[in-house]
Amino acid sequence: MKIAVVGASGKGGSEIAKEAASRGHEVLGLSRHPENIPAADGITAEECDAEDAEALAEAIKGVDAVISALHFNVTAEHLLGAVKAAGVPRLLVMGGAASLKNADGVRLYDAPDFPENIKPFVIGGIHFLDALREEQEVDWTFFSPAMLIFVGDRQGPDSFRLGTDELVVDESGESKISYADYAIAMVDELETHNHSRARFTVGY
Repeated sequence: MKIAVVGASGKGGSEIAKEAASRGHEVLGLSRHPENIPAADGITAEECDAEDAEALAEAIKGVDAVISALHFNVTAEHLLGAVKAAGVPRLLVMGGAASLKNADGVRLYDAPDFPENIKPFVIGGIHFLDALREEQEVDWTFFSPAMLIFVGDRQGPDSFRLGTDELVVDESGESKISYADYAIAMVDELETHNHSRARFTVGY
């Protein structure tokens, strides 16, 4: 499969690009800083400013799917516009955890113990998911990580569990996943297409 990873120089995007390439996919890595995209067989690095919708649409023409690992200052409307203009049928998004629900069924963002100082940085992800849920043309997937996503070793697919709208926590009540293991689950979704027009999540 030929895919574009937008934001391929970041912590999440770089791991996704490497994981996809290791499975034989043809990866186009896009970033404003292509020198920071992993140099690996199967990855082609190109400079692209995702905030330029026309440039992004031109860059992603001909791919089978786009995986976005961008910050949410790039809105869903902007990204969907570029994907549609390029005629790409699928969009997978590295999402945020704030829109997930806790064990009481309360959205984390709305829970009384959610830090107020973090809210301005995560509300964009909530708006992004809301916009995707109204989307009818592009086949989208929004993949929320655990509450804590960190740089760590690749433990493999047997180390984590998937969920839908509720935060995945371990036996000690912690919610975490490494970028490397998150990337495994993202590329699994690319290949299996199990969460079409849906959100899902992951955690140890």
